[in-house]
Amino acid sequence: MATSTTRRPSWRTVTPVLAVAVFGLAACSNSQESTDVKGTTPPVWTSSPAPAGSEGGHGGEHAAPTADGGRPGDNHAAGTLQTELKDGAGASVGTATIVSEGGHLVVTVEAHGLQPGFHGLHFHQTGKCEGDFASAGGHLQVGAPNAHPSSGDLASLQVLGDGTAKLVTQTDAVTLDQVKGKALIVHSGADNFGNIPPRYTREGGTGPDETTLSTGDAGSRVACGVVG
Repeated sequence: MATSTTRRPSWRTVTPVLAVAVFGLAACSNSQESTDVKGTTPPVWTSSPAPAGSEGGHGGEHAAPTADGGRPGDNHAAGTLQTELKDGAGASVGTATIVSEGGHLVVTVEAHGLQPGFHGLHFHQTGKCEGDFASAGGHLQVGAPNAHPSSGDLASLQVLGDGTAKLVTQTDAVTLDQVKGKALIVHSGADNFGNIPPRYTREGGTGPDETTLSTGDAGSRVACGVVG
């Protein structure tokens, strides 16, 4: 029978191979100690850049931009103005945001705690909300002084049975600069915009009188906010 020439590897050959393998594993572990907590592994640094938005030590979370390009709490984003509407007692009853969009303004009003029904809504001449809000003066008028409706007149605010309301309306009668620093007023009644046909008579004539033309017969002022 022929003698086999196959021989088992000697320990002198195996030892260097094992040493290389162990060294390789140690290198991959980045010299980090393993944890003794069950079900966990030590973190591994890969030299990769941190994920986007992870800086800052708190997860790097940033508030998402709002629809107008600003961020929550930024009342002065480019092309945007805001105001808080308060009643005569100083309680907050809503907010309004005015955004310049192209050649017009988009006015968004959200309110609560108001009487159900339609309420006149206008920009007024003066940015003062004091007492019964007469301090805000008359309706904002730009250009022709006796134009009706006035430049500051907006669509009426319809309040639901639960006292809440939301209105999104547009106007190109005024610009952002022209309403900045002015008052936005919510009235107690509906605005007829002076829309009284000549066939209706009144004392001394027919059609709308001066009070109707100047106020829309919208009644008292129930909420006010200075636009800024």
